[in-house]
This record gives sequence, C-alpha cells and structure tokens, in this order.
Amino acid sequence: MKKTLKQILKYNLKTLVIFELIYKLVSLIIFGPLFLTTFQIITKLSGFTYLTFENFFSFLLNPLTIIFLIILLIFITFYSLIDIGTLIIIFDASYQRKKITVKNAFICALEKSLKVFKVKNILLVFLIIFLVPFLNIGISSSFISTISIPEFILDYINHNLVLSILYGLLLIGLAILLFRWLYVVNYFILEDCNFKEARSKSINLSKKNKLKDYLSIIFTQLIIFVCYLLFIALSIILIIGIYKILDKINIFGYLSITIIWLMIALSFIVMFSLSTPISYAIISALFYEHKKKRNEKIHNLDIKSEQPKKINKRFNIFKWVVIVLTLVSATIYTYGVIHGKFDLKVEHIRSMAVTAHRGASVSYPENTMSAFAGAKEMGTDWIELDVQQTKDEKIIVLHDTNLKRTTGVDKNTWELTYAEVKELDAGSFFDSKFKNERIPLLEEVLEFAKNNNIKLNIELKPTGYEKDFEKSVVDLIKKYDFIDNCVVTSQVYSVLQNVKKYDKSVKTVYVMSLAYGNILELTDADSFSIEASSITKTLVNKLHNNNKEVYAWTVNTKDSISKMINLNVDNIITDNITLAKDTIYSSKTSNLVNEYIKIIDNIF
Repeated sequence: MKKTLKQILKYNLKTLVIFELIYKLVSLIIFGPLFLTTFQIITKLSGFTYLTFENFFSFLLNPLTIIFLIILLIFITFYSLIDIGTLIIIFDASYQRKKITVKNAFICALEKSLKVFKVKNILLVFLIIFLVPFLNIGISSSFISTISIPEFILDYINHNLVLSILYGLLLIGLAILLFRWLYVVNYFILEDCNFKEARSKSINLSKKNKLKDYLSIIFTQLIIFVCYLLFIALSIILIIGIYKILDKINIFGYLSITIIWLMIALSFIVMFSLSTPISYAIISALFYEHKKKRNEKIHNLDIKSEQPKKINKRFNIFKWVVIVLTLVSATIYTYGVIHGKFDLKVEHIRSMAVTAHRGASVSYPENTMSAFAGAKEMGTDWIELDVQQTKDEKIIVLHDTNLKRTTGVDKNTWELTYAEVKELDAGSFFDSKFKNERIPLLEEVLEFAKNNNIKLNIELKPTGYEKDFEKSVVDLIKKYDFIDNCVVTSQVYSVLQNVKKYDKSVKTVYVMSLAYGNILELTDADSFSIEASSITKTLVNKLHNNNKEVYAWTVNTKDSISKMINLNVDNIITDNITLAKDTIYSSKTSNLVNEYIKIIDNIF
C-alpha cells in the first residue's frame, strides 16, 4: 500500500496543492460570508432580529427557516462532494500515471457530484454532512470540519453517567457505520454507482479489512499531528536563534529574517492544505489495494494525459511584482518590530475577571459554602451561584429544580419549606467526606462574599411557582448593600425585565446559550453571559462599543480559555479557577515567540 499511496500523492502533487489552496481560499473569502449574509436575510424575513435559546425553536420551526436549512444542507453536501470528488479524481489520474489539471479534475468532479440531487442518493447527505465531521477523525471536508458540540453540552454529558454511556455507544455505532461506508464516495465518483450500490460494494470491500483500515487512518492522523508539532518546534527554535543575533545584522539580515518568516507561513499553509488530501489519499490507496486483493475490476476514469499550460509572460511579471512588494513591505515591518516601532504584546484594555462556576465545583460539592470558601482560597474574582425559592418563599442556593441529584430526595424546590431543605445532605453525592453539607440561603452567601471581598453572579432560576421572586432577591442584595458588587442573571429574559421594573440600579446579565443578530435590542440586559462557542470577535467588539460586558461560560480547557482571552471577553466563568488565572497571567507577559504561536493559532 505504501507504494500506491506514494504514487497517488506524488504524481499530481502540484495539482493537488493548487486545488486545495484555491478551495480553502474560496471557502474563506466567498462562501463563508455568503452563508452568513444569507442567514441574516432569512432571520429578518422570518421576523427575528436576534436569536437566543428562548426564541430559537420558534425560528427553527418557521417555514422560511426550514426551506433555508434544506437549501443549505443541499449546498454544503454538493460543495463538499465536489471537494472530495476532485481529490479522488486527482488520485485516480495519479494511479493511472496520467497528468491532470485542476480545471479538468474540477469539471469532472462537478459532473459526478450532480448525481447527489437524485432521490436515490439522498442518504449521501447523511454520510457527508453528519457522520464524517461528527466523528472528527480528520478526514472530513474542510468546509464542514469545523462542526463541533458546544463545550457546555459535553460537560453536561460527562457529568451524567447514563448520557456518557449513550454518547460513547453513539460514537462507537457511528464509527462502525463509517468504516462500513468508507469507500462509498470512491464508488460513487469512479464507478457511477448510486448510493445503495456504493454502500453495498463498500461493505463488501471492507468486510475483512476494518481493523487495517481503522489503524491506517488513525496512524496517518497521528503522523500529520506529530509533523505539525515538529514544524512548530523547529520554527520557534529558528526564530529564537535569529532574535539572539539581531543586534549584529544589517538590512540584508532583516531581509533574511523576512524571507524565513514568509517561508514558515507558506509552509504552514501548504502543510495545512495537504492534511485533508493525505487522509483521502489513504482511503483511495486502501480502495485500490483491497480491490486488487479481491481481484475486483478497477474502473479508472477516462483521463487524457495532459501537461499544464506554460505560464505566460504577463503572469510571470505579475508574480514577481507581488513577490518583491511582499518582501519589501514585510522587511519594513520586520525592521519596525525589531526596533520597537510595532508593539506585539497583548494589551488587555479591560480587566479580565475569573468566575468560579457554582463555586470551586471541581473540588467541592457545587453551590455549597465549602465550594464558595474553596473558590476564595483559589483566588477567584467572582462566584457564580444559582438561586430558587422554597415553598415558604426563602431564597436558597441550588441549581436543579429537583433535589434528587444533589441530595437524593426526589422533591422539587417549591414543594419543600426551608426548614425541610436545610435538613438535607447536599455533600455526600460528591464525596462522603462532605457528608452533612447543607444547601445555603442566599443571605449566607451574601454575608460571606461581603466579608471576603468577592463579587457574586447570582443566577435566578424560576420554576413558575414563585411569589415576588425577583423582588425577594433584590431586597436581600440591598439589605447587604451589595448592588455594586454583584450582577443578577437569568436565562429567562422576563426575569431581568422584572428586576429592572423593581430597581433599575441593579446590574442585569442575560445568560445565553445562543447569541445571534441584534441582541442589543434586549435593553433590560446591561451585559450578556454567552456560551463560549457562540462568542466571536465581531460580537465582543459590538457589545464593548455599546458599553456592554461579555461573560463567557463555561470555559474549562486551556485552549478555550486562551481563545476567550484573545477575544477580549470581560469575565471567564470556569470550573477550573487555577488554570484560568494562570492562563490570563501568562497572556499578559507574552513575548514574540508566544505571539508567533498565537498568529499560527488564529490562522489555523
């Protein structure tokens, strides 16, 4: 197989690289903005100027939305199939030892991909849109490979044993299905099979080869990842070495540094562009090898061997003008960086705070006084807590409406008085050493926070059984003179409206798992607490320009925390307080090497 893989990758390597670069560029510059613009038009036509979790399902069930999603699904399938199909056709030409141009490979893939619009091929949509990117094993089309499950959903799944098992079984089922259907697109493109025929042939071809196929693909992904890490390491070593001799170099030295930087950037782009074709090359190589072993006829496409046309003189002149201008401008920039003309250090215009999600909930039972004390010891700036109302109108600190998960008692908050609630054990579910930990009153937490100079993010969770819920919370805040040191938040916008009606001085924050459109119309929200995957630079800038703060939840990994830092959010809500504090501190002491890594991360 190694010989086949080397041949199909190398023979038309130039065509392969050019196609992938063009494809990614077109996706980034044209189809990304086109999709966003179309989506904005659809939301407006549907009568939605903004989207939140509260109105999302109404938007989703709107007839215009349904039509748009169907069209979008068809478009992404078609566009992605052209990408995969073009790669397969280039590999097939290489397998036949024939040269092929990008234009001919693309046109051939376009003609083959049109078959997806036939009813009998409709399940191909499932394979391309859902199955491959969901498994996230690195062989999906780059146009749809960014599909991911929001971190807060994964956290919820991970904390629920039944959901974790179901999620694991789902992934295993999808993996099995994927490796049964691994060669469907090859049969679809190369042999003009419909989806049913391609699926049947793929199952037969992979019958005795599933383990080999799986290991081959995983091993390939591992090699690509290792190469990526090695390239970063070598680049950093090279850059550090250059900067150590900066005081000894002249203008030719600056030019040399610039060329090295440009070569590194270009190498990264080429390497990144080839990661997807390498994965599909593995599948194609396995496809040919399995067919040969089974003595199954290999249906190669009728490709006329051709050499790419010579680049004309005008294009050569244009190419060299671009190269010279790039070198000159980049060299000037390099000179400016070295002599401090440009400051590459990250400057946080706004102070970035860390909020302990339900207290130090990784090490202590959530929403308890021990969790809040633990958060203080870890140096948190804020504590996030959830409040509900009991049968006798006391405000208690609890996340779930039902008490079974944290206390073992299958009762709802509105069914019990506080006298009954305070007898429950809210610590043993976490660890036996926290036995007899109690559900605290909001009043206890306010007193603790005031004494320890900690700010509070108080999330109101209405059940529909409350009486003067918002008023009771605000009255307690005012009793402890804590208005300037807390925010009142909720996922239900009407709660914030009620708070503002009662006292406009209380700072309100709307908690959103989805934020799209003109959310500034939600005027009773002073700021917004947004699920991390919905936060973009454009959104942050827009809210900051309107004096609104951005709280990001729930951010628990170094990568996601770093992303929020780069987006310049105001407050990071996390379960991992120490990691968040350390990551923020490191970002404020950034140097040129760190900046280089950030630039690469932002690009890729």
